[in-house]
Amino acid sequence: MNTGTKDELKGTAHKVKGAVKATTGKLTGNSKLEAEGHAEHAFGKVQKKVGEAEKKIGK
Repeated sequence: MNTGTKDELKGTAHKVKGAVKATTGKLTGNSKLEAEGHAEHAFGKVQKKVGEAEKKIGK
C-alpha cells in the first residue's frame, strides 16, 4: 500500500473518530470533548487531502 493510500485511510479514520467525539461531547455537555472532536475531524480532513495529493503526484 502506498503512502498516499495510507494517509487517506488514516485521515478517514480521524474524521470518523473526531465526529464521534464531537457528537458525544455535545450530547453529554462536555465542551472539551466536543472541541477535541472538531479538531480531530479537521485534522482528518487535511490528512485525507494530503493522501489524495500524494497519490496524484505518484509518491
